[in-house]
Amino acid sequence: MTPSPTPARGSRPDAEVVDLCRDLIRIDTSNFGDSSGPGERAAAEYVAGQLSDVGLETVVVESEPGRTSVVTRIEGADPSRTDALLIHGHLDVVPADAADWTHHPFSGEIADGCVWGRGAVDMKDMDAMVLSVVRDRVRAGRLPDRPVVLAFLADEEAGGGLGAHWAVDHHPELFEGVTEAIGEVGGFSLTVRDDLRLYLIETAQKGIAWMRLTVDGTAGHGSMLSHDNAVTELAEAVGRLGRYEWPVRITPAVRAFLDAAGEALGVELDPEDPESLLKTLGNVGRIVGATVRNTTNPTMLQAGYKHNVIPGKAEARVDGRFLPGYQEEFEATLDEVLGPRVRREYLVHDIAVETEFSGSLVDAMSTALMAEDPGARTVPYCLSGGTDAKSFSTLGIRCFGFAPLRLPPDLDFAGMFHGVDERVPTESLQFGARVLDRFLDLT
Repeated sequence: MTPSPTPARGSRPDAEVVDLCRDLIRIDTSNFGDSSGPGERAAAEYVAGQLSDVGLETVVVESEPGRTSVVTRIEGADPSRTDALLIHGHLDVVPADAADWTHHPFSGEIADGCVWGRGAVDMKDMDAMVLSVVRDRVRAGRLPDRPVVLAFLADEEAGGGLGAHWAVDHHPELFEGVTEAIGEVGGFSLTVRDDLRLYLIETAQKGIAWMRLTVDGTAGHGSMLSHDNAVTELAEAVGRLGRYEWPVRITPAVRAFLDAAGEALGVELDPEDPESLLKTLGNVGRIVGATVRNTTNPTMLQAGYKHNVIPGKAEARVDGRFLPGYQEEFEATLDEVLGPRVRREYLVHDIAVETEFSGSLVDAMSTALMAEDPGARTVPYCLSGGTDAKSFSTLGIRCFGFAPLRLPPDLDFAGMFHGVDERVPTESLQFGARVLDRFLDLT
């Protein structure tokens, strides 16, 4: 079909997005990392119902009881186009304690122009945008030129072992013909001035290395001298690792972002001191700041069972992240800093990914954004965390983060991810739906 500069008359791709987002937030899909939570089944059934309501056939798969994902395929209007586009989102959320929140995290309440609740930005907002756009387009008979596969997945918040990774391993046929993909944590705005907003498109993400560190020592009575105390040895190693200053490593995606941000802000970039530029970016600087070096953050310690017993073993957990192209350096440095007494093992390990900021899909993102926001300028960036893009990249799919949101300049967007009082402006949801609708016309 010929891309239209504006949605067809009577079409409202943003009409349902707020209600859909509220409905999804109200379904508790908390992921505690061990399948002890409610799972994604109820949310998956809701999504499947919304898709079936407009005549789309869905495939519902479960890796374990209750750990549910939904996939559907929309055939394109142009039969010569066989290169399918994947749009993926996850249905699970991290847990939330209602006592800490201004509005209940599973209420989907609208207040101060925002939809509040766990998943409002991570990432039931994107799920709702996709549903709103697709439902409108199918009802109006506005098919995209190329095939589009939609995947709403389980378990992303725990690494995707029961979601995207499982689907790729057990049902690769669902993604047959897919060459490109878009997903979460990209396409959001950073306001430079009234007439200029940078929209960060995720083209890379760090690898994940969640580790258990173990030291064995000699058990004994707490009143005795001990020259082989596992707790002491581990504490010293964890202290060294936690204080270690990883060297700056500027990858292509980070370099492109820093150059674009420096130009927009009129700040000259010092390659040896990128943090000086990042400090001028406010809250977004926290997201990008973690991508100029590898990182290792100790997060848990465990040892012993009684005050007067020296334990024979001590353990720690560490959240490690490595930049694309720097896994070998990361692992060698770990061994050097930790020392020979510390055993390390990966509990969750996943690849770093990176693609170029070029091509027709990138052009479509830029054009769609500028049509809704004339002050938009797209720039690539590297995500410090990880998404289901890691799984899909193993199928040779070129992955981007593109969940478009025009955000108020004063909103702490970085703080919304896994934070208290997570929320998304209703106008941002509607903006994102309109951008995605235009984007589908241009791909």
